[in-house]
Amino acid sequence: MKDLLFMLADLWMIFAGFCFGWKFIRRYGNYLLGLEWMIVATSGSNFLLWALLGGDESSPLYSIAYFFDAFSRSVGITLILVMGLMRVTHRYKPSVAVDVGVFALAVAAGLYLQQFRADQLHVGPAVFYVVANVLTTAFLAYFSLRLWRIGATKQAVYAALVTIAGSVIAITYDFFPLAGDDAHRTLFYSAALATWGFQMFAYYFAYRALHDHNVKTGAEPAAGEPSSVARA
Repeated sequence: MKDLLFMLADLWMIFAGFCFGWKFIRRYGNYLLGLEWMIVATSGSNFLLWALLGGDESSPLYSIAYFFDAFSRSVGITLILVMGLMRVTHRYKPSVAVDVGVFALAVAAGLYLQQFRADQLHVGPAVFYVVANVLTTAFLAYFSLRLWRIGATKQAVYAALVTIAGSVIAITYDFFPLAGDDAHRTLFYSAALATWGFQMFAYYFAYRALHDHNVKTGAEPAAGEPSSVARA
């Protein structure tokens, strides 16, 4: 039953990442969020394949899983997420060079931080991940408030709830193992994967609500139309 829950949670996250990642790119030209969503989905696909092949910790897939995990926890679902959402909160559109640079930073962070494996607590990296999440959560609280103020109450509540759930996962990840979980932390990862999938789902519809509001108020062109705001 635990294995089945894990598989379903992972499949849900993979679907949400690829589906809504593609929508971010195709409908809004938001490559920061679109590519990051797809990277999370690719991470989930790698994790699923590793599990289906027996979960061998000596497998290259195991090291790749840690790289993707460090990539998103350090820069992807922190800095890249905030920069991507700022397109509808502050009309911020970074240049291609900035887009490439921030993903290069995430790759560098992933390569460095993937060495700190979960077989023991590494206080420095663990604290860094929590601090990065706290700072991101502060922006997401503002993002949810913006949704509430424009009347998108459902999207605001959903965004707030998944943000709280994501913060619980981030704090629990290294510091508070679930009681009764197995050596592979199957219960924790099932909850984490499901939460990350719902975050990508909820943030997409929240982004759409703010985008549509901006279009109605004339602050932003409709999806697919050229913007009058020059890229920084």
